[in-house]
Parts: sequence; C-alpha cells; structure tokens
Amino acid sequence: MALDVYVGSLTRYYAGAWENPMEKAARERGSPRPVQPSGQAQAVTSLARIRPQVLAWRARLATALGKRIEVPLDWDETDSAPWFADRPGWDGFGALVLWAAYAEHPALRVPQTLPEEWDQNDIALTRSTAVGFKSRYSHLVRDVEMWLPVSFEITFEGEDVGGRRLMMGSVATLRRQLNDLNAATWKAAADEVEAWGRARPEGGGLEESARYAFALFCKLARLAEAERLPMKLDH
Repeated sequence: MALDVYVGSLTRYYAGAWENPMEKAARERGSPRPVQPSGQAQAVTSLARIRPQVLAWRARLATALGKRIEVPLDWDETDSAPWFADRPGWDGFGALVLWAAYAEHPALRVPQTLPEEWDQNDIALTRSTAVGFKSRYSHLVRDVEMWLPVSFEITFEGEDVGGRRLMMGSVATLRRQLNDLNAATWKAAADEVEAWGRARPEGGGLEESARYAFALFCKLARLAEAERLPMKLDH
C-alpha cells in the first residue's frame, strides 16, 4: 500500500481535491484522474460542505487540549491555501523511523534492510516508544499521522475530522527533530539532503531509503511551517 504525505488545508484533503504524485503524473500524461481538480464544480461543492466540519473539529480539539497547547489552533482553511504532496512510501517512512530509533540506541546494530513488521517487532523502536522514555524524535517515532502548524512538545491521540483515532504532533517540533537527527547522524548540508530526494533509491538498503524519506519530510515540513498548514500521512 502506498504512503503519501500531504501538506495543505484539511478541507481540501477530506474533499479529495488534491493529487498524490502518481495521480499528478497520470494527469500530465493525459490519463483520466479519479480526483476532481479544485476548480471544477464538484470539488468546489465538496470544499464548501466540508469546511464547516473541519472548523468545528478544530474548535473541539482546541477545547479538549486546553492549556496543554499555549497558542491558538489556527491555520488557513480557505480555497486559496496552497497544497503539496510527495510519496516516501512505507519503505522510506519505515526506514526513517527506524533510523531515528537506532540513533537513540547506538549500542544496537542498525539493520541493513527494513525488517518485515518493523513497526511491531523492532527492538530499537520498542525502546524509543516505551512508556516513560523521553525520545528525542518523539514526533517521528510515536506513530504520528498528522502534524499541526502550531509549536508544542507533546504528542497526543485524538479523533480526526472523520472520527478516526490517530496520533497528532507539531510541524515545528517535527522539523526541529529532523534537524537534530541529521546533526546526530549524517551531518549533511542542505544541498546534499535535497539531492537525496531527487530519485527513489533502487536498492533496498535501510539507510538509503531513510535518506530519501528524510529529504521529502524535510521539504514538506519546511513548506508546512512556512505556509502554516497541517501535514498528514495518507494511506
């Protein structure tokens, strides 16, 4: 199953008025798309119908969080808000998560390839997500699926707009933790990181896959923070 990362308004996301990289490539080749572009009537109707639901969800979330988040939950949910998407894939995302977990436990040997059921059985990830362990990369390793464009340190579980429970974190904290991960391991310059994301690695090496996903996450987290927009996994 594919894994994409979306940055943009949640109204547009839940209306389906966006494209993943494969849909975009198909459209550019002239193939029919399953998603209506934002300028067409169906998408406009969906955006108008879904926006009040998103705004009501955001207000409920702000009330539930109370003083645990000191700044208002607020971002652009209008039709004019930009959006971005890319596809690290589960292999890239899993490799990046494990790379972060092993960086916290240097006595453990990093696997050469991504293990099957890496999210359930990996010893480093189990230690990084154990109750009471203060992970340096909490907004990456704790099964977060949505990052909000507000600065806070906690991760928390709650319902999304559609009522599905998921873990949420902060775009700003994710971006800082990605920078910390690079500083602790690769120490790569910005142009080197950008180059990692230009082509998906053909081999199955864990570090190469982690670098590819790292480049995409850095790019999308930077855009999410600059534009003050949510960032969400799509699968």
